Amino acid sequence: MKNILKIGIGILVTVVILVGAWFAYGALFSAPQSAMTDDVFIVSRNQTVSATAEKLQTGGFVRSGQAFSSVWSYKGNRDAVAPGGYRLSKNMDVWQVEAKLLGSPDLKWVTIPEGWRKEQIGELLAKTFGWSDDDLIKWNTVYTKMRSEYLEGTYFPDTYLIPVDESGLDTANRMTRRFDEQFSPYVAGFVAENIQWTTGLKLASIIQREAAGASDMPIIAGILWNRLTQGMRLEIDATVQYARGKTDTGWWSPITSDDIKTIDSPYNTYKYTGLPPTPIGNPGLVAIAAALYPAETDCLYYLHDANRQIHCAATYEEHLANIETYLRHPAQ
Repeated sequence: MKNILKIGIGILVTVVILVGAWFAYGALFSAPQSAMTDDVFIVSRNQTVSATAEKLQTGGFVRSGQAFSSVWSYKGNRDAVAPGGYRLSKNMDVWQVEAKLLGSPDLKWVTIPEGWRKEQIGELLAKTFGWSDDDLIKWNTVYTKMRSEYLEGTYFPDTYLIPVDESGLDTANRMTRRFDEQFSPYVAGFVAENIQWTTGLKLASIIQREAAGASDMPIIAGILWNRLTQGMRLEIDATVQYARGKTDTGWWSPITSDDIKTIDSPYNTYKYTGLPPTPIGNPGLVAIAAALYPAETDCLYYLHDANRQIHCAATYEEHLANIETYLRHPAQ
């Protein structure tokens, strides 16, 4: 009789443990809801597993962030989830969520540096999303040539989260929409100064390429406006680089005296007066602001020394003296 009682108690305890384990599993590892949803879970760059687990719980994608972390570590996964966006449903259990986050993201982060030309942007997009050669050609010759005022300079440098299956045309439109949003506060300022926004953007693109940093953008803007006002040629290396295109060492390798002499292009500002036909790259907001609010200066010339410090001059003779002082015979 006692043995039967012990067996019964043992069975009861086992059932209680199993039922408890079942409820615990449901409370920690099961799907948060039964209905299917179509959500995007975003993983930022350098986001830790613990931060991912917390965001999953806060967003309602898992019942327990700790349960996700335990599954992630138990399966011996990598240290962090690859950054990007993942399409998840809240009817997934924690194992399904873990499997999804182990795969390739459905959206990828792309950062466009300030000053890049659209062909560079296309190369980065092609590498990130596995575009074919034809896709890249269409980016350069079709998608970014749909509007005459948006040929260059309007593919705004920023960080984007882009679906991996997005077309090149949609990505181009995404970037020009961001440009319109970011540029709109400056439009009234250019109108007030009787400057076409396209003119301001051309100048901003040159400033972006020529400046060593944000601090010298306004002085370069002031100098370039002075040259334009006086009918001088801008004589900017970056415009010649743009006309020359890509070389064995990249898009922006230094120009030579032969480049200046032989490249017959309206972008060669050593040969032709005025601004180039289009921007020569995609400037950021600081360069755009500098074009609109240049520093007041009498200078017409400038150079950067070995430490990237700018030195300007009002006359060509002073400029030659700066060349001797800061470039040919710099102080040790």
